[in-house]
Amino acid sequence: MIRLPPRLRQAGREVLDLDRAVYAAVHATPTPQIDRALAGISRTADRSLLWVGVAAAMAASGPRRRRAALVGLAAIGATSATVNLVVKPGSRRGRPSLEGSVRTHGVRMPGSHSWPSGHTASAFAFSTAVGAGAPELDTVLRLAATAVAYSRVHTGVHYPGDVMAGALIGAGMGSLTQHLARRVLPAGVDRRSVAGASGGPP
Repeated sequence: MIRLPPRLRQAGREVLDLDRAVYAAVHATPTPQIDRALAGISRTADRSLLWVGVAAAMAASGPRRRRAALVGLAAIGATSATVNLVVKPGSRRGRPSLEGSVRTHGVRMPGSHSWPSGHTASAFAFSTAVGAGAPELDTVLRLAATAVAYSRVHTGVHYPGDVMAGALIGAGMGSLTQHLARRVLPAGVDRRSVAGASGGPP
């Protein structure tokens, strides 16, 4: 087992203290109208339903956006598997409900480990992958991903550090998925055109 130098261990403890302090400050501020709005945003991202809906709309917008949507969904799948099967079990950070009294706002406290945020990772994976393939959607998708990320803190189910880590992991996975897709499926080629070329159904 690697032992970190005392100064690094102390710095790590201070970062966690700041993380908890920011979380506590958010929840000490009464914002009933914002609570309801952000709870709604958070729920739409459950099981990535928000991004599946966006991908479905994009699929009807032509081959370029259809391809970008497929890559975005692939990025979500890869990111979700990485976060839930590898990273979360390794981190073992408890949810805020396990570290003190907390009341969530309009959402259920998940039973999984807290670090990193899976909702945030999926949001940034999708927005990064799709934004690279459909640049005209990049800004609006990143804003939507940021709203989902903050909603997870505001509703009480994640610490700020959880969503920051989720955003970094998701963005990295989104970029990697887009890079691999460009090598495997060149731009301008989507599932429908591939099927047509092989004599399969449209």
